[in-house]
Amino acid sequence: VQLQASGGGLVQAGDSLRLSCAASGFTFSYYGMGWFRQAPGKEREFVAGIIWSGGRTSYGDSVQGRFIISRDNPKSTVYLQMNSLKPEDTAVYYCAAGQNGNSREFNYWGRGTQVTVSS
Repeated sequence: VQLQASGGGLVQAGDSLRLSCAASGFTFSYYGMGWFRQAPGKEREFVAGIIWSGGRTSYGDSVQGRFIISRDNPKSTVYLQMNSLKPEDTAVYYCAAGQNGNSREFNYWGRGTQVTVSS
């Protein structure tokens, strides 16, 4: 299983950013996918998840209404559209894959991409 996140960068508060995660080494369309983040000195936090079909999503309380997770099964890619970014969204963002196909249980994590939001 390989998960490669990209799209991070430095933005200002209120801006938008879209992260991508390219997956390989497994049957992507069977797996649930998700995004997590970890800020310095803090525990890893669940951001968003999407079931294998894309028909159901779930979000962490801190990003509900601002972030949107989506997936493109033929491209084996999951996305995270981040809107109305805040300085507290600054973190390394990781994508994850889960064999159970749901939006909350994950077995594999990829290398992260840094998102920095300036005030």
